[in-house]
Formats: sequence, C-alpha cells, structure tokens
Amino acid sequence: MNKPERTTFERCALVSDLLSEEQIEEARTGAGWSAGDEPDSETPATEQQLADRLVEIGYLNPWQAKQLLDGRTKFNLGPYEIVDSIGQGGMGQVFKAEHGVMGRTVAIKVLPLNKTTPDAVISFTREIRALASLDHQRLVRALDAGQDGNVYYLVTEYIPGCDLRKLVRRDGPLPMGTAAWITCQVAEGLHYAHGRGLVHRDVKPANVLVAPDGSAKLSDLGLAGPLGGDAENDPRYGKIVGTADYISPDHIKSPWDPTPAWDIYSLGCTLYYSITGKVPFPGGSTADKARAHCDLRPLDPRRLCEDLSDEFVDMVADMMAKSPGERIASAAEVMMRLEPWVRDVRAAQYGGPMALPPTQAAPPPVAAPPAPPRPVPISVDRNSSDAAGTFQGMPTSDEDDDSSSLVLQTPDQPGNVSRPMWRVLRVVLLWILALLAPVVAVWITYLLMR
Repeated sequence: MNKPERTTFERCALVSDLLSEEQIEEARTGAGWSAGDEPDSETPATEQQLADRLVEIGYLNPWQAKQLLDGRTKFNLGPYEIVDSIGQGGMGQVFKAEHGVMGRTVAIKVLPLNKTTPDAVISFTREIRALASLDHQRLVRALDAGQDGNVYYLVTEYIPGCDLRKLVRRDGPLPMGTAAWITCQVAEGLHYAHGRGLVHRDVKPANVLVAPDGSAKLSDLGLAGPLGGDAENDPRYGKIVGTADYISPDHIKSPWDPTPAWDIYSLGCTLYYSITGKVPFPGGSTADKARAHCDLRPLDPRRLCEDLSDEFVDMVADMMAKSPGERIASAAEVMMRLEPWVRDVRAAQYGGPMALPPTQAAPPPVAAPPAPPRPVPISVDRNSSDAAGTFQGMPTSDEDDDSSSLVLQTPDQPGNVSRPMWRVLRVVLLWILALLAPVVAVWITYLLMR
C-alpha cells in the first residue's frame, strides 16, 4: 500500500533537517498512524498529536515543534544551529544555539526583520562594539557577530539558569544574603564598565542573569552610552532611555549628563524588587512612574517583608536617594556596603571573603545615616492614562511587560536646542516683556483718555 502523503508539518520537519524519515515514521506509529495507512476515524492523529509525540520521544523540543507547526524551516544563523528560544523583547529576540562544528552552546541576540531600519542597525552595531570592548566575569561576554541574509545577530556566552525577574516570580522575594550577593556581583560588573567610560542605563532584574550556582552576570548593553566628554557623540545624547520602573530621577531631569549614579539608583531599584517582589512604584502610567521616581518615596520594604533588618533597608535607601549627592557614590562602595550580608554567602560558595576589585581601593568608611522616616504607602491610580507626551512609548512596567526598553525624547527640550540655551532664551524673553510692559500700559492709557 502506498505511503500517505506527507503533511505540511512533516515536510517542514524534513526540509529543516531536524528529523529523518525514520524518526517521523516512528512517531506516526506511536501517534496512531501506521506506516502504510491513512488516518481514519478510529485513529484520528493530527499534526499536533504527531508533534506532541515527537516531543515526548525527545526528537524535538516544544519550541522546535511549534516552529514546524507554524511552517518554519530555517533553524540556523551562519554556522550556528538554533536550538530554543530564550526570550523576546521590543528590540531583539534571544535564542539558545550551538556552533555547528565546535558544539559550543551560545546565546544569540537577533535584530527582528520588522525592526531592521538603518538606525536600528547602527544601534545594534554600537551594542556589539560596546560589548566587545568589555571583558569581565560579571558581564556577559561577546563571542561573535554576523549577518545571515537580512538578519543581524550578536553571539554571547550562554548562561544557564534564568534572569532575576523570573527567579523572583518563581521563588518569591529573596533572602537578604542571596539578594545582596547577586547585587554585589552586578555592582562588580558596573564598576568595571564605569571604569572604562560606559554607563549601562538599563540595569533591571530582567538584565541580571543568575546561574544555578548563584553566580550572576549583567547583560544587554543595547542602551549603554559613553561617559564624560564622549557623551555628546552618543546618538541617544539628551534622550531618556531605559525602563520606567528603574530609571533614576537625575536621568529623567538631566538626560544630557550621564553619570554612574544613574546605574547605582537602578541597581537599588533592582535590589528593592529582589527583596520585595514589587517594583518601587507599581501601577500608573509611565509618566506617573517618572514623577514618583522624582518626588515620592517607595513603600518601606519592611511593610512587604518583615525579615529585613533596619541596616539593610537603610543601605537600599542610600542606593535609591533622589539626589545623586546623597546616593552611594560608586559601584565599589555598593560592594563594600553589602559585605556584611555577602560574607557568609560567598564564604559558603567560594571559601573566602569578598574582595573589592584590584583596580580601585576601598573607599573610606562611611558613617551610617540616620534611618529615613517611615513612608506611607503610595497609591497610584491604575486606570490613569496619562502616558502621552514625552514619555510615550517607554514600557510602563518591567514587572508586567516583556517588551524591551525604548528611547524617549528629552522633556522640555525643544527641537535641537539644548536645555541650558533654552533657559537663556526664556530669561531674555521675560526681560523684554518686562521692559515693554510700562510702554504698553502708557499707550493703552493714552488711547482711553482720547
């Protein structure tokens, strides 16, 4: 008896080279189809049932099965074989892959075809070069980059485990020691990046990758920018970039003056999330969150987790101080302040105390500040729609939104005129109006008396 005609799913599987005919026949038999019979009412196997059977046997994983069911057949980028999907955001997709010859497992970030504009390609290239210029154990390392047809991709080391956001969602708020140890490792990576003239600008739980052994690395330098005099050469100079739940007040108010303090505040918000399971200012629109970062105190984390010590809460508050001058000054100082909670965790894992990076000596001891007044809970209208204007487009909440971070135009910055120049023009206009006011008043009086 003739073999039944191949289904679309089977043809895609064969074209993709993910499966052989023998493997498909084995799955067909297990799913209720014999090698020589058409399916009938007694054996109503469907493509979905066949795909499920292939996953059950272990010939496909769920992601591969879904791609084949959707009619996709390409599972490679250059020399890399795509194995699975890791995540997807507004500025890129990330896949798990293996090098076809070396067998090395890697992560590949791909610029989506619908986002491949000239500006996006330039931005992606800048990310590749920024990551390639850094080499540190606490930063995800770049391994390769390339182009396959119209697809641009960046290859980085693969970190098993999950990101901090998923970890907290799965296991709940972290103990102080664990949260401090993860934060300390991220601070070490930031210390290195800051020393090489880069500010990350998008430190958040979703960009902190945590391996099963507790080691952590900071990822995604897609929004990183230069510090100091090179900042004006950044195409994002004068724009607000990042994620609304973790952006600093000084970043919002002065986006043309990037400093390491931006990352310290964002890292403080990330630590707040890791010990409470909540972002500092939940609910509301993007504009609501921006105003809250500038003007309001977050809910005292002890209201959400009673096990937190007063000293630990004070340290988090110092990282999240509204004024950069009152904030913890550097990533190295963050590491030093975290040492009391990190010591036991690190000793258990590595058999030794934490050490500051050799490139910078420990700063002098800082006297503990007085405990901040106990704040009241912040109530934000969840139905507010005030997201228009300058903050339109930025992800409202990293806690509920899987989209990647976006770029915004600076508020109060008209056209291409810098904000300081606009202030000068405004003062000049006010003086002109003040000088003309008496003349106008005399003229109006003269007209009324005629």
